[in-house]
Amino acid sequence: MRPVIGVISDVKASNGHVVHGVTEKYIYAVARGAQAMPVLIPGTISAVDADMAPERAVIDEIFDLVDGIFLPGSPSNVGPQHYGDAPYDPPLPADPHRDDISLPLIRGALERGVPIFGVCRGFQEMNVALGGTLFQKLYEQAGRFDHREDSTQDIETQYGPAHDVALEPGGLLAGIAGASTWRVNSLHGQGVAKLAPGVAVEARAEDGTIEAFRVPDAPGFNMAIQWHPEWRFWQDRLSTGIFTAFGAAARLAAERRHGGARLKAVG
Repeated sequence: MRPVIGVISDVKASNGHVVHGVTEKYIYAVARGAQAMPVLIPGTISAVDADMAPERAVIDEIFDLVDGIFLPGSPSNVGPQHYGDAPYDPPLPADPHRDDISLPLIRGALERGVPIFGVCRGFQEMNVALGGTLFQKLYEQAGRFDHREDSTQDIETQYGPAHDVALEPGGLLAGIAGASTWRVNSLHGQGVAKLAPGVAVEARAEDGTIEAFRVPDAPGFNMAIQWHPEWRFWQDRLSTGIFTAFGAAARLAAERRHGGARLKAVG
């Protein structure tokens, strides 16, 4: 059996219904890149008919089932009330039903030493969950680049290499890459304003924008990345290495969870 990695779902309206889902590229990266079994974790359930915000018991039940947590990107943003900011008028795309589960799940994973990996929105969720803040419109900040994709271009161009990031010397990403800089894609409108306490920067863009961080004092693997390493991860050595490391950490967590039982390697 492969380690089980829970993937946080977006919650959105679709033709009069509420849909919990994840874009397949993230699921594929977990399945093939991390060599794990991806299992989707819904946001707030019955958002239309009931008030069922997750409670601590629900969080505990999730950790009874999974060996890792993956926080994918999304068109939505973390609700600004979670970091003490007021919403724009008109408000930016939000997903409060994802926030309800993702923020406490992040804290729970770090407390328990459960491997956790956040990408784009997941990166921003991790910063907010740990006490940091965000620029709601990074591109309006003086001296910052516009890190958004060009939506008029085809998908391959949108996810193509956009800028370099400087990898922190001695950091996990620099060790995986075997380099001090790396060329990455860029598809985000928000970014870190105040970095959460207790986290260590792993990568920065040329304009100073924080592009990756981790929590060095938390037990177990954890990483937050602002760009999109899931996109054709097999074509990029750093992306491949990150998902490999995440999967290896989840495999060790699974062995502990199953009392040391060996897991079959998946080719």
